[in-house]
Amino acid sequence: MQTATDINRGLQRDDFPLLGRVVHGKPLAYLDSAATTQKPNAVIEAIDAFYRETNANVHRGLHRLAQEATDLYEGARADVREHLNANDTREIVFVRGTTEAINLVAQSYLRPRATSGDEVIVTEMEHHANIVPWQIVGDMIGVRLRVVPIDNDGQIDLEAFERLLNPRTRLVAVTHVSNVLGTINPVKTIIKMTRQTGAAVLVDGAQAVPHMPVDLQDLDCDFYTLSGHKTFGPTGIGVLFGKAELLNAMPPYQGGGDMIQSVTWEGTTFKDAPARFEAGTPHIAGAVGLAAALGYLRSVGYEHIAKQEQSLLAYATARLQALPGLRLIGTADHKAAVLSFVLDGVHPHDVATVLDAHGVATRAGHHCAQPLMRRFGVPATTRASLAFYNSQSDLDALITGIESAREMFQ
Repeated sequence: MQTATDINRGLQRDDFPLLGRVVHGKPLAYLDSAATTQKPNAVIEAIDAFYRETNANVHRGLHRLAQEATDLYEGARADVREHLNANDTREIVFVRGTTEAINLVAQSYLRPRATSGDEVIVTEMEHHANIVPWQIVGDMIGVRLRVVPIDNDGQIDLEAFERLLNPRTRLVAVTHVSNVLGTINPVKTIIKMTRQTGAAVLVDGAQAVPHMPVDLQDLDCDFYTLSGHKTFGPTGIGVLFGKAELLNAMPPYQGGGDMIQSVTWEGTTFKDAPARFEAGTPHIAGAVGLAAALGYLRSVGYEHIAKQEQSLLAYATARLQALPGLRLIGTADHKAAVLSFVLDGVHPHDVATVLDAHGVATRAGHHCAQPLMRRFGVPATTRASLAFYNSQSDLDALITGIESAREMFQ
């Protein structure tokens, strides 16, 4: 049950050792979780234990350590399947992160199937990782990128989306939660609408899984992605979920060890998914750490996480909207705890620099979403992105820093 202490101090804050740091003589207020989340002791200890007690390569070794490492690695895959409620562990591919997952789908799913004139639909709020890979394939074979507009609150225009759907649509790629606006998109509705065309749907879940439960069997998307480092896990590990029949029909994205069935001078045959997409030695410790992170999220409970983050979001939104000259970018009714803003007369980079001097870690720039910045007529924003370990005191420090920046530059 959430308490006033949680709001004032942060839910499970003591589990995150880095949050005890002092920066520029101030207690750290870490408000950059959309870029990367901090790591709980459970994750740090799981990675440490792997390297201290079990470190070995996976799958082919017959010795005890290799078998234990393989059990941990494949156990992590089973944990991911359970966490996302995928149908089968064979639908879980370990990659470096969401960016690699989307590139894999672009090169192994879209490129072999599409022809010149076919279309991929994205939205105005997409991260570059969900734009550029489709453009690369488009330059290769003539696939056209179509863009769904959003309204001034940062919400998808579903009527416009429906008009864009047509027999040439091969793929719809949409973010579950915007990394800039915080908008939580109606992805289940989008998936159902897309089914009318027979096109596939990829959902970028990098900003969703840290904040909310995801049920892949309920969503019924064809592909779903997540990044470990945005989910309280380590960097360099992520997940591509793909329906088994699609993955097994896709050619490998990379070639090398452990993804082959047989190699001769005349040619190579490949294993079924997920092995065919995991060439070479994988990030074993990363998978172990990701499994620990997902287990930690389940132990905290998404219900408690949502209550904490939404309470903080409401508090911060009210405080920010009361500041003269400040404009929030992204005011959807249904959103995660992300607050992007611009301050009249002060460049976002200057705001972030002043905030850092107050011990407040935010991010300033285009947030890998330049088309979205142009949509709102700004070159950049300052972004405060929250997690359940944040507190009202973090947000009070944010407000104090913004007021200081306004006084300094105006």
